[in-house]
This record gives sequence, structure tokens and C-alpha cells, in this order.
Amino acid sequence: MIANDTIHTIITRRSTRSFTDEQIKEDELQSVLEAGLYAPSAINQQAWHFTVIQNKELLNWLNEHAKETAKTFDNEHIRAMAHNEKLHIFYGAPTVILVSGKEDATSIESDCAAANQNMLLAAESIGLGSCWVNLILFLFQHPDAKKYMQELGIPAGYRPICSVALGYKKVNTVNTPARKPNRINYIR
Repeated sequence: MIANDTIHTIITRRSTRSFTDEQIKEDELQSVLEAGLYAPSAINQQAWHFTVIQNKELLNWLNEHAKETAKTFDNEHIRAMAHNEKLHIFYGAPTVILVSGKEDATSIESDCAAANQNMLLAAESIGLGSCWVNLILFLFQHPDAKKYMQELGIPAGYRPICSVALGYKKVNTVNTPARKPNRINYIR
């Protein structure tokens, strides 16, 4: 197999679930956002919007309200996470980027996922920790979802798709679980 820095970053990146309190630097944030903007998108629509949240009180509020809505979800695992008082859905990260997509765009879920993944990989490549967080999406199933989206500055006609928590890692260990077998077949 060919090895280079990009492949190394992809293989060694792991979700960070323990962050320091220190806010990331502005140039680090801009590098991560730029990587998201350069993700591929269906017919080059680039129909995403990134909301950067660095306000600790707001992150705590989002955590509480998303968990409150998730408590009513029909998945037992999600409900258990929502009832876990020790769980902060952003794991104490000082920065969260909420990725929203234009509702009438082609393949917007895939496009936003590609942007999110680009940001995760960019973060790793510059020494930041990151975690893909979807529990925030429960907030937007609340009856007041439209109000919350307006307060977060999400443009009309867009909906939240995913998010990434960013910060400095408290622990810098890489535990690479074995990959599951039989996930590839060849037709040559």
C-alpha cells in the first residue's frame, strides 16, 4: 500500500471525547473551515452553511436542550445517552461547527457529510482533536426548532445535517481498532 501524510492522517484520526478548556486559535479554525469549503458537492452546488459556536454558555444550553428532546426518541441507546447527566454531547469542546444544508439541493446529506469529514481530517492534520456529533440534531426536532435555527443564524431554507466538535486533545492516544473483514469485493 502507498503511504503518505494524507493517508496517515485518515488512518490515525480518532474521535476525541476529552478536550482541554483552551479555545483553538483563529488560524486553526480558519484552516478547518477552509477544508470544509473545499469538500466535493453534487454538481458543485456548495449548498452548505457552517455555524461556528464558541460560546460556552450556548454550547451548554444546546447540550441540555438536545438531550431533553433525545429522551423521547424511540432508540434505547439514544435515550440512555440523553439520560446520562455526565454526558456533554460536545465532550467539553470549546468550538462546535454546525453544518447545515440547503433543503432543495441535490444530495445535500452527502455533501454536508463530505464537508464534515474534510474538517475532521484537517483538524487532525494540524494537531486538533475532533468528534463528529449528531446528537445536536435532536434539538431541531423540538417544536421550537425554527426559532432555534433563527437564533443560530442558520439561513432560511437550510437544515442542520451534522456537526464537528473541535479543540485540543486532553489525551493523545491512538487506539486503532481492527477493521471488519469482508468489506470489499472486486470485479475485474
